[in-house]
Amino acid sequence: MSDEESRRLTDHVLLRELARQALGVRVARVERLRGGTKKGVYRLVTATGFAVIAYVWSERENFWPVFGQGRREDPFAHADGVELFVAARDRLARAGVRVPAVHVVKRDHPGLGTDVALVEEVPGPTLEEYLAWGDTARVERVLGRLRTSLEAMAARTGPGFGKVSRPLDGERECVPWVVERARADLAEGARRRAELGRVRRRVAALLEESAARVEPRRRYGLVHGELGPDHVLVDTDGEPVLIDVEGLMFFDVEWEHAFLRLRFGEWYRYLKVPGLDAARLDLYVLAQRLSLVAGPLRLLEGDFPDRRVMMDIVEHNLAWVLDRVG
Repeated sequence: MSDEESRRLTDHVLLRELARQALGVRVARVERLRGGTKKGVYRLVTATGFAVIAYVWSERENFWPVFGQGRREDPFAHADGVELFVAARDRLARAGVRVPAVHVVKRDHPGLGTDVALVEEVPGPTLEEYLAWGDTARVERVLGRLRTSLEAMAARTGPGFGKVSRPLDGERECVPWVVERARADLAEGARRRAELGRVRRRVAALLEESAARVEPRRRYGLVHGELGPDHVLVDTDGEPVLIDVEGLMFFDVEWEHAFLRLRFGEWYRYLKVPGLDAARLDLYVLAQRLSLVAGPLRLLEGDFPDRRVMMDIVEHNLAWVLDRVG
């Protein structure tokens, strides 16, 4: 059963009408793009071949269980909604980072009953596809530009850490939030997977030891938070374009680089920057591995359609954690 059959998703007719009213174009075809877990992403194609992307934020497009969304003040709270999108997109654009242009934002659309944004379609491939092509020279150029974007983001500091629209005060530190979240992820993962449950105490001890090695620091840059190669498009000029930006926050830049290391593998050497705190990186890699076990398992308790992809993520990261504690 398809995701459209298993739950009532966004009305395509209303999306066509929105594009006609807002942009004066007649949409010939609507395609729901796969992979999103928190919002619906639709490609609206006109009769001339011109296309725009529609982002739709609604409960019926969000596959995450309610209990996985977290407290609003938590920097890791569920990153969903038009306000986070607009704030993050504007902040990145001001930093000189390429993001899709916004054509129109409709808050609480009367027909759809939800928030919608029509944005530029970037016609190039994802960076994930780009890496798979094996053209090293072209890949190096794109990754070099992505590194420049990361440096520009890290240079933008805020008064505290947290989502760009609601940072916490600067008297607090990132590490306790990471440890609290990692403990919860470990507990959830151990409850769902017996292999993790059997080594839970050893993983918990490793987590506490890793946190104890981190020296206090209050310096926060802009981080995307989930910057894998699937969240970067490459435009026709070879420029990296960041998408799925709602989770943008002020945080330790090591959080970003821990995720980049996990997702880019051998290509990460083109993104690495000097001056990163090795102890923070070690802690954050462990925390993110635990999150990539517990998070997909939570998601799979609902009706998310791409179940094999999520289970592959679980198995890969669970194997890493089990190997880490012997």
